Amino acid sequence: MPCHNQQMNSVNSGQDHPVKQVRFASSSSSVPAVLTSSEPSDASTLHIQENLGPQLKLLPLNDQIRELQTIIRDKTTSRGDFVFCADRLIRLVVEEGLNQLPYSECTVTTPTGYKYEGVKFERGNCGVSIMRSGEAMEQGLRDCCRSIRIGKILIQSDEETQKAKVYYAKFPPDVYRRKVLLMYPILSTGNTVIEAVKVLIEHGVQPRHIILLSLFSTPHGAKSIIQEFPDITILTTEVHPVAPTHFGQRYFGTD
Repeated sequence: MPCHNQQMNSVNSGQDHPVKQVRFASSSSSVPAVLTSSEPSDASTLHIQENLGPQLKLLPLNDQIRELQTIIRDKTTSRGDFVFCADRLIRLVVEEGLNQLPYSECTVTTPTGYKYEGVKFERGNCGVSIMRSGEAMEQGLRDCCRSIRIGKILIQSDEETQKAKVYYAKFPPDVYRRKVLLMYPILSTGNTVIEAVKVLIEHGVQPRHIILLSLFSTPHGAKSIIQEFPDITILTTEVHPVAPTHFGQRYFGTD
């Protein structure tokens, strides 16, 4: 991590070290990360977005996001570093999710008496976390919106049928009038999210008013959700065939 206090190797140590290729961020556009043979190329990611349409939104890739993704995926990462990096990535996703919500223009007066033309966040939004891993994203949302109301949904696989089953759901009473930020960090099959969206629809929420906040998604997971609900919006940092499904266990220390 770039913020760690690490002792640098002395230049005059007398030992030969392999030269590492260092990439610097471009001011004009984000630089694609170096890919291994097992990772999808930018072209394949673009192909996925084209197939799923504008409902799938990816955070612009930069070196900071790429490093956070790498640390979260690394099996040697300590839990402290894992939670720290996960919280940073969650905050980035939440901030962009809020950017998808409606704002209205307003005028304020500065301390020096001048008028400033700005915007303000419109009321009538809420968060809903899919327990348990979705609860990891709640604090990131509260850090940005201190008074936002957050509902919860508990969905688990039925022991007999192995299908996703809703065990608990609690929302604000007027959830049907609100824009919903649905929080679930890892989209693998998409089945859990599909069941959660069905519950929200039963409570009067329109799919076009749901923004799904996720950290990682597989192509299959995103495709399944959008095929079931074409009006929903999915916001994530990466679409990759292999999702870090260990996220919840590592974050809450139950691995």
